[in-house]
Amino acid sequence: MTGRYDWVVIGAGPAGQKAAIQAAKAGGRVAVVERGRHVGGECVHRGTIPSKALRETAVQLRQARRSPIAVDLPAQTPLSTLLGRVTSIVRSHVRVQNDQLERNGVELIHGRARFADPHTLQVQPPRGDALSVRAERFVVATGSVPRRPPEVPIDHEFVLDSDSILSQPYLPERLVVLGGGVIACEYATVFHELGVQVTVVDRASRPLGFMDADLSQVVVDALDQGASRYLPGRQVTSIERHAIDVVATLDDGTMLSADKVLVALGRVANVADLGLFELGVEATRRGQVKVDDAFRTAIPHILAVGDVIGFPALAATSMEQGRRAVRLALGMSVTDPGHACPVGIYTVPELASVGLTEAQALEAHGEIRVGTCDFSEVARGQISGHSGLLKLLATADGTRLLGVHVAGDSATELVHIGQLALLTQQRPSVFVDNTFNFPTMALAYRIAALALEQPSALRRDLALV
Repeated sequence: MTGRYDWVVIGAGPAGQKAAIQAAKAGGRVAVVERGRHVGGECVHRGTIPSKALRETAVQLRQARRSPIAVDLPAQTPLSTLLGRVTSIVRSHVRVQNDQLERNGVELIHGRARFADPHTLQVQPPRGDALSVRAERFVVATGSVPRRPPEVPIDHEFVLDSDSILSQPYLPERLVVLGGGVIACEYATVFHELGVQVTVVDRASRPLGFMDADLSQVVVDALDQGASRYLPGRQVTSIERHAIDVVATLDDGTMLSADKVLVALGRVANVADLGLFELGVEATRRGQVKVDDAFRTAIPHILAVGDVIGFPALAATSMEQGRRAVRLALGMSVTDPGHACPVGIYTVPELASVGLTEAQALEAHGEIRVGTCDFSEVARGQISGHSGLLKLLATADGTRLLGVHVAGDSATELVHIGQLALLTQQRPSVFVDNTFNFPTMALAYRIAALALEQPSALRRDLALV
């Protein structure tokens, strides 16, 4: 059986789904090849959606603890209880994505794909004979899988990765997290809020090194409470499973006893069985697919987007990459996002950034202005008990906004105000000269903008960041 298409997208996660819909809207005959039972990819089934459902439980518990009535989870709480209605959420999301593909005339093919030649895929369905699928163009959007370091014995029972952490029957009492990236920090802070004693072991000097240093510190402060802690500049040398626990030994001799160990030491591109590199597609030193600014591989009609091409490997950016890749290939117009692509991290509290960090701004401009607002200064923050901060970066003359960084409840929503200001090249004074509803958390922009005007807002020393 042979199918012929204008476009074939491999992978039905966030990047692949948006690429397929864009190609269909442009008039192409499009198919999506997905090896899983349902569309949505890791994002929907094991990553973003399930983990954010657990995070929502942690946030609700955090809010309940602020009330006069004490709320604590009993030992051995089933994780299924905390995940609540995640199954129905996932089914609903899958249904919406399926409907979108169907409305746009995209054909969905289930099976494992491998390139037979630059224009032909062999697709092995769950049952039956292999299919031969030909296309003029391909989009590789097969996502990523957790990295399995050879020195760490992941058994998915006591030593877990991000795919298996939510499949455990009970909430652990003690959890060691290896890594300081997005997944590590999200799970570490969520489990901490659920009452788990969490120890984060990070070989770097601070978590989330690509974020503004002030936001990294928020994660450290969140973890360094109660029995939880953050250990920088260290790495695990061995993990031993004992009768009732797991012991992780660090390079400084520290021995950490825990019920479970979560290995969150990065992810690798899920391209091992595609036959891409045998065709002549190039790989980066990290094993990701190498692409140009238009998401083209070394074979121009084969594009790659999302996790398979590396940083930032977030659902939001992957969706946009899928859409942009198709538009660029077809010669359609795209706007330059510049530095206005936001990053949202669902730790507890949330973190969000858009534009330059303070270190990047100082390196680029030599002298800048920094204005911050603590959420305790905002009436809505006082009413709701929200804690956090909003930080604005501007040029030394105060005429141009350079970056916006937010930590706290609803940070991933608040950052979009700053994103639009950056996109439209507004002066920071726009936050002072316009009216915000009262009381709202958005008033933090006005307070931070007023702080930019103070003499103390000038910064010159990169070493202090």
